Amino acid sequence: MSESDFGGIDVEKLIKSTEAQMARVGEMQEKLSALVGRASDEDGLVTVEYASEGLRELQLHPKAMRLSSGELAELIKATVGAAAADLQRGLNEVMGDMFGEDNPMRYADDPDAAMHDIRQASSAFDRTFDDVIGELDRISRRLDL
Repeated sequence: MSESDFGGIDVEKLIKSTEAQMARVGEMQEKLSALVGRASDEDGLVTVEYASEGLRELQLHPKAMRLSSGELAELIKATVGAAAADLQRGLNEVMGDMFGEDNPMRYADDPDAAMHDIRQASSAFDRTFDDVIGELDRISRRLDL
């Protein structure tokens, strides 16, 4: 066993891998903090920027003042929703680049898939636990404990 090999684990390789992952996490944090969702209605009356802190920018074209207060409110809400969705798409893209197939954000739009995966993990844990307990029972019987 070499100095950098501990119980079959190459410590130097583990440290390098961890450093690389931390660098990627730093990059991801920078990208996430710079993300901004943008949207504008089809007539250009309302333009919105939405970021992690919430509504960042709201611009109303002077023609928007010709709408009724209810129409304007609905247009603003719809445009803010579109900008938030744009931000979510950017977030999913960054997280997908970081995690690939294991992107935890895939559960944001599909909670049923999350529950399915949780049930599968729970079932696998239960099987493993039962196997361990069975093995401990066999060892106990062999040792007459």
